[in-house]
Amino acid sequence: MADPSEPPADWSTRHSVRAVALRTVALVNALSPERPDPAAVAALLLRHGERGPLTLTAAEVAEMRAAALRVREVLAAGDTDTAASALNRLLRTHTGLLRLTSHGGTTPWHPHLDSDDDAAWGEWLLASSCMALAVLLWDRQLPPGAVCASVSCQDVFLTRGAGPARRYCSRRCATRERVAAHRRARG
Repeated sequence: MADPSEPPADWSTRHSVRAVALRTVALVNALSPERPDPAAVAALLLRHGERGPLTLTAAEVAEMRAAALRVREVLAAGDTDTAASALNRLLRTHTGLLRLTSHGGTTPWHPHLDSDDDAAWGEWLLASSCMALAVLLWDRQLPPGAVCASVSCQDVFLTRGAGPARRYCSRRCATRERVAAHRRARG
């Protein structure tokens, strides 16, 4: 069975809200370090369906990092109102008008909020992330993401719909925290 946190392999579904939201979370986490590796960011984009070959400059990655830090505010919001306020601020100050594109017939029609199909990477990341996260918030009426509760991890993750709220970005972090709590309890 396919891992639900992995992006879709089919090019026709790479523009779904879920696929864009998963890419957003992956990029926010990858761009968190002070100086992310451009080759690693390019590889991540390729894994999430961008067409290659793809080479990013340090300046492009720095612009993407600035966008990712803004998007992180939405994902880290503790409640729906705070997430919506952060999204509204980003939509008002950092995105363009809603438009549809098929990138010259090479992809399915999908919405964009960036200025054009050749927008800078940072503009594209911010606009596409805002679009996906706004739809998730609208659909679920819950914050679209959260920050991992593990003290050794600050990654963001997408929250799920119904069911108990997730606290950790992965099973690995949840297990690490349970083991640490068990060891503390044993003295």
